This record gives sequence, structure tokens and C-alpha cells, in this order.
Amino acid sequence: MNKTNTFTLETLPPVSEMMRNAGLVPKKQFGQNFLFDLNLTGRIARSVPNISTTPVIEVGPGPGGLTRALLMAGAPRVIAIEMDKTTAPILNEIARAATSRLTIIYDDALRVDFAGLGVSSYAICSNLPYNVGTELLVQWLIRAAHGAPIKSMTLMFQREVAQRITARVGNDQYGRLAVLTALVADAQILFDVPNTAFVPRPRVQSAVVRVIPNPKKIASLPDIAKIEKITALLFGHRRKMIRGIIPNVDWERFGLRGTERAEELSPETFAQLARDLI
Repeated sequence: MNKTNTFTLETLPPVSEMMRNAGLVPKKQFGQNFLFDLNLTGRIARSVPNISTTPVIEVGPGPGGLTRALLMAGAPRVIAIEMDKTTAPILNEIARAATSRLTIIYDDALRVDFAGLGVSSYAICSNLPYNVGTELLVQWLIRAAHGAPIKSMTLMFQREVAQRITARVGNDQYGRLAVLTALVADAQILFDVPNTAFVPRPRVQSAVVRVIPNPKKIASLPDIAKIEKITALLFGHRRKMIRGIIPNVDWERFGLRGTERAEELSPETFAQLARDLI
């Protein structure tokens, strides 16, 4: 990277050119699939609610395509958390162009304490690495349930995972992830992203999901650990009737017969079972 040039965000070279100059290639061990399409990165960034007044935490920026879009969309500050230190030449160039609005942390996002990042509230926006995306979302939902000031999450997942996050009771995709999400937040799929938009091209299609923690839901929530336990128990035997999984329960007091299976129980029913049975 030519450090003698002074770029603005608007005059930075294309991501593909910056990658060639830095000798950067996607790495399988980090689940990297880079997004080069400026229209798509811009659309994702503009999907972050109140972006012009909300600091944004981005996980897995890679060569910074989405990072640049978030800054150009007006984010007052972006904190990018990246495991791959070989991205440093590119991200450092973006940081210089962003004039102090970009902070880069080289660490595992699963281990980073967001409370120590110096922002009182924040949005999360990320093209999540495929290999840890679900684990990160669950961690953030649990943090939100415990009071973390997460204003919104605008996240890209495999299309199948996006459907699991937003699935309704009775749907084939409905499971623990859908229950936990529904009890903590409001979620919707915003739009699909074709696999042709990525380098390298993944086999699967992707989708952008917006997840907004809901304070009213969180206020009435039982201990999140109890919800995790009851969903693990019942969805762990999803083809069995619930009375065969948890015996000696008066199911009628929950408005149930006991012959239901996990996929037939609403998120609110899971919350009630967690509150009274765990």
C-alpha cells in the first residue's frame, strides 16, 4: 500500500485493487467471503437504523468493503474487530481516510468485551463469518437480555440461517434460535444477497437480517439461562411429545395437552415453561 498517498473515503482505490496491492487473499480458516459490490455494501450500511448518530461495531471487516460503506453512510464511529492481521495494510489506509472515526481491534469477537469499547450504546453491523455467525448472534442476544446497550443488529447470514432466525411456530425452520430471537428482539429478513456478489463465491445464498432488541420483551423475560435450558431440552427431542420429555407436569395449567412437540410451542409458551418448570 502506498503510504505517500492521502486518500479520502471517496477516493480510496477499489477493494479488489487494495487487496492485490496488499497481497491479501480470503482465508478458509476465518470463514472469509469478501463482498466487493459497492451497491450492496452501501445498501447494508443504510439499513442500520439511525446510523448517522449511532456508533457501529463491525465483526470481520476483512478488506473493509462494508467498513467503508458504514463510514460513508455517516456512522460517527466504527469499531472493527478482525482476527486476520494480514488485513492491517488495507484497514489502516481506511482508518487514515476516515480521520479518526475508525478503530481497529485485532482479536476474536467471541472474546471481546463490548462494554469496554468506550461506547455507551451501539449498533452491530457485519457480514458475519459463516463459521461463527450463529454463535455470535446468540451471544449478542444473551447480552441484550442482560442489559447490553445494543440498539440494533444488521447482519448477513446464509439464507438458511436467516430463515431459522425469523421462523414462526410450526415452520420447519423453527427451533431454539427462532425462540430466543423472538423472546428478546424483533427480527426480519431485509433482502437476499446472491452468492455471485462474493469472492470467493460460496455455494449458498445469503440474506441480510435486521434484529432489534425489544426492551418490553426483555423486561418480561425470565432468566435467559432458563430459556436456553428449556429450549435445549425440548428441541433436543423435537419429535417426542413434551409429556414424554418432562413427566409429571400438569400441562393444562399452561393451556397444553402434553401431546404437543417443541415445534408447536410458541416463544411465549417457552418463556412460561422456563419461568415455572426450570
